[in-house]
Amino acid sequence: MMNMDVELDGLFRQNGTYNYDDDYEYVEDTESRPSEAVFIPVLYCVELVIGLLGNGLLLAVLAQKRRSWSISDTFILHLSVADILLLATLPFWAAQATKQCLWCFSGFLCKICGAVFYINFYCGIFLLVCISLDRYLSIVHATQLYSHKKPRLAHISCLSVWLVSLILTIPHWIFLVARKDVVPQCVHSYTQSVTDWKLGSRLLHHTLGFLLPAVALIICCSCILLQLKRSSEGLQKQRAIMVILPLVVVFFLCWMPYNITLIVDTFRNSSKEPDIELSGNPQRSLKINALMVTSGLGCMHACLRPLLYLCLCGNFRKRTLAMLKRTTVESESSLWELGVGEEAPPDQNHEEEEAKPMTSVDHQVPSSQC
Repeated sequence: MMNMDVELDGLFRQNGTYNYDDDYEYVEDTESRPSEAVFIPVLYCVELVIGLLGNGLLLAVLAQKRRSWSISDTFILHLSVADILLLATLPFWAAQATKQCLWCFSGFLCKICGAVFYINFYCGIFLLVCISLDRYLSIVHATQLYSHKKPRLAHISCLSVWLVSLILTIPHWIFLVARKDVVPQCVHSYTQSVTDWKLGSRLLHHTLGFLLPAVALIICCSCILLQLKRSSEGLQKQRAIMVILPLVVVFFLCWMPYNITLIVDTFRNSSKEPDIELSGNPQRSLKINALMVTSGLGCMHACLRPLLYLCLCGNFRKRTLAMLKRTTVESESSLWELGVGEEAPPDQNHEEEEAKPMTSVDHQVPSSQC
């Protein structure tokens, strides 16, 4: 019996010193390591290189064209600046994903990077709404929102977009904190006393930041396509929608997975206790790190937009090649073919109708006057 007691005591002591929590954490870290430590940093690095090259080339072309500035150039410039700001924060998110950077985030730097993430999203979708609304009014209602005669309205619209974007990011400036418990993390911290802020900031993003602008874009693009299908519009109007529509589609393809995941996470956590959680940056909030992966995909639009301009805008492509070859281009036509603030040429049908009375009058005029 004494031997039995000794054996049992030794067995219980061995179990008492075994740390199950450490074993569980080790398995979890091993499963999440490929996406966090390899895939996300590589994705951010690729986006950073391609995005900086593309947007840098775009700004260089705009700088050459500064003497003949157009309304479209103004909107493209603001979109590019917003993308460059987002690209500048990608190295920090990539370093955080590796979980090896203990110095990456201070409190203020965490707030800046988190706010820029959302500012880029808001600026992107609101500027696309402004462009689509101008094309909708021009093609469907034959009126223009922006004009070369009054370029101030375009600048006011762009500045208003930046202001609204800054206002919508106020909750992130307040609740984003840098935590350095086990690994450095930049997360939102909600306490029991401010539980409503968590749901309120999410609803603000889902409604004003995503759903309402998305509905406006869908309505404008749908009405433009229907109008072009029913009538033969000018070539410039058709080119404009062929450029705007891919920009809108690519924007939604990049950001839709993240917003859907964020909506699901909002409903799942709405009835739970307040905690430290993710809202808009690469962290672990949902299973298999869905928010972290989809936020990385959302940032991809910052490097895809210049590639779309090269593929869709022939004038921009010609001027880019001329700049690389160090030659000059004398064409003053629009680089982007968006048609924003530009009067489209009259349709062919209208030209034919105007030509008929002119020809009838010509027949009545004596030949000596020709």
